[in-house]
Amino acid sequence: MGRTQPTPARESTAPDKNQQRRLRLASPTTATVLGGLALVLMAASIVASGLIHQLSILSTGPIVPVVVVYAGVGVVVARRQPRNPIGWILIGFILLFLFSGMAGFYAVLFYNFGHHGLPLAQVGVILQPLWAPAILTFPLVILLFPDGRLASRRWRWVLLAYAVARALASAAIIGPAVAAVAGHDVRLDSFGDTITTSHHSGGALGAAELLGLALILVLWLSFVAHQVLSWRRATGEQRQQLKWLALGAGATVVVVAVSFAIPTTSVAGEVSGVGLAALPVGIGVAIMKYRLYEIDRIISRAVSYAIVTGLLVGLYAGLVLLATHALALKKESTAAVAASTLAAAALFSPLRRRVQHAVDRRFNRSRYDADEAVTAFAARLKDAVDLDSVRDDLAGVVQQALEPTHLSVWVSRRG
Repeated sequence: MGRTQPTPARESTAPDKNQQRRLRLASPTTATVLGGLALVLMAASIVASGLIHQLSILSTGPIVPVVVVYAGVGVVVARRQPRNPIGWILIGFILLFLFSGMAGFYAVLFYNFGHHGLPLAQVGVILQPLWAPAILTFPLVILLFPDGRLASRRWRWVLLAYAVARALASAAIIGPAVAAVAGHDVRLDSFGDTITTSHHSGGALGAAELLGLALILVLWLSFVAHQVLSWRRATGEQRQQLKWLALGAGATVVVVAVSFAIPTTSVAGEVSGVGLAALPVGIGVAIMKYRLYEIDRIISRAVSYAIVTGLLVGLYAGLVLLATHALALKKESTAAVAASTLAAAALFSPLRRRVQHAVDRRFNRSRYDADEAVTAFAARLKDAVDLDSVRDDLAGVVQQALEPTHLSVWVSRRG
C-alpha cells in the first residue's frame, strides 16, 4: 500500500489584522472626514481670532488659501492613493497647524482675557507649540515624493536620524510650555506663545539646540539633493513629475521672498498665502499625473514672463527717475511717467519674443527644436524645384516637430 502524501499547507495570502486595520483607517472616507475637520478648524480659528482682536491679522493673512489648498490636495491624494503617505502628511501638517492656532487662542482667552470658566486651558498652552512638529514633518514630502517610498534601504537610516532630530527639536520647543504649566507661571503673548525669561544661549543647552538645528538643516538639504540627483537620472514620466515639484517649490520661494518686500501687511499676507499654496499644487498635479507634459511649456512661460516683467519694471523705474531727478523735470513728472509707460509698453512685445526664444532654448527644448526645423524647411523651400523632394522633406520636418503616430502627404499634380 502506498503511503498517503501529506497535503502541503497553503501559505496564507490574506493580510494580517494589523494590515487590515491600517487599510481601514487609511481610507477615502477618513481622508474626507479629516478634510472637513480642517475646514471646521479654519472657521473656528477665524472666529477665535476675532474674539481676541487678531482678526485683522489672521483673516487677511495666508490662512484661507493655505488651509484650502493643503487640505484639498491632501484629501485628493489620500483618496486616490491611500497607501501613499504624502497625502496624509499634507492633511496632518495643516491639522497640526490649525490645532496649534486654536489651542493658542483658547489659552489666550483664559489667561489674558480673564475667561476663567474655560476648562483645560493648561492643555491649550501645551498644545500651542504643535506648529513645530508640523513644520518638521512637512519636509518628508520632499523625501518621499512621488510614490511615498524610499529610494533605497540606506535612506532608512537618514529617516531614522531625522525622526530622532525632529523629536528632540519638538521637545525643546514644547518644553517651555510644559514647564510654565507645571510651575503655575503661564505668560502668553497675543498668539498664545509662552513667554519665557530664561536665557541659556551660551550654555551647553544652547549649543545642543544649535547642533540639532544644524543637523535638521543638513538633512533637509539631503532631501533636496536626493530629488536633484533623481531628476538627473530620471526619464519620461518621472522626470516630468520632478519638474512639477521643482516648479511648485520655486514659485513658493520666489513669491514668499517678494512678499517680504511689500510694505502693506495685509497685501503681503495675501501674496505669501498664494506662494505657500504653490508647492502643494505642484505636488498634487505631479502625483495625479495630470497633463504632465505641459510642464515644459508652463516653466518656459513662467520664466520668460518673470524676466520680461523684471526688465520692464527696472526700465520703467529708471526712466522715471532719470526724467524727474537727473533731468530736473519735476514739474513735468506726469508727462515723464506717461512717456516711461509708453516706452515700456512699446518694448513689451519685441522683448517678450526675444526672451521667450532664449528661454525655450533652455527650458522648452522640444518647442525650440520644432521652430528651428520649420525655419530651416522654409529656407530650403525657396530653392526647391523637385516636388518629390519637397514632399519627403515636409514629411521629415513634421515627423521631427510633432512626432505623429501616422503621417500622410497628399500632393495634387494638376497645373
